[in-house]
Amino acid sequence: MNPVLHLTAADWLTLFGHFLSLSLLSVGGAITTAPDMHRFLVDRQHWLSDPQFSASIAIAQAAPGPNVLFVALMGWNVGLNAGGLPLALFGILVSMVGILIPSTTLTYLAARWGHENRDLRAVRAFKQGMAPIVIALLIATGWILSTGSSYALHDWPRWALTVAAALVVWRTRLHLLWLLGAGATLGALGWI
Repeated sequence: MNPVLHLTAADWLTLFGHFLSLSLLSVGGAITTAPDMHRFLVDRQHWLSDPQFSASIAIAQAAPGPNVLFVALMGWNVGLNAGGLPLALFGILVSMVGILIPSTTLTYLAARWGHENRDLRAVRAFKQGMAPIVIALLIATGWILSTGSSYALHDWPRWALTVAAALVVWRTRLHLLWLLGAGATLGALGWI
């Protein structure tokens, strides 16, 4: 457990501002900004530990609902580390409002404009150009979640298994749930 943090109003404003800026970079979903969240919350500010960061993402991804819930759990953990339940609830509010308001507003306006101008070459080119960026951001997120803060790859068999699973999903008609079930079974047996 982390020692109790003493966050000032300026610290909460910094957290809010950071999530505001990340919101506008969350092309492909909030999960694509996880590497920078890790850099800010764990490495720079030390408001979360590596296990808290990873657990926030893992719990939110396992839970039903939108994948942005991991941001709420990060805010919750920052608030808990800062002094208990009232601050945990405040941490949820600060982080979720920060991550949702700018991207929601921009998405609404851009989607509306894009739909009205969907036949323009520039709009089609933009959509095609964003795909590699989203893929790269998801790979960076996977790297952070797999390696923690050491940024080094220690367990190459897990990466090989990940690549194999991605190839199976891409090149076959095997449903992803079968691979998830196989992964859960292998994990329960302690093989991964």
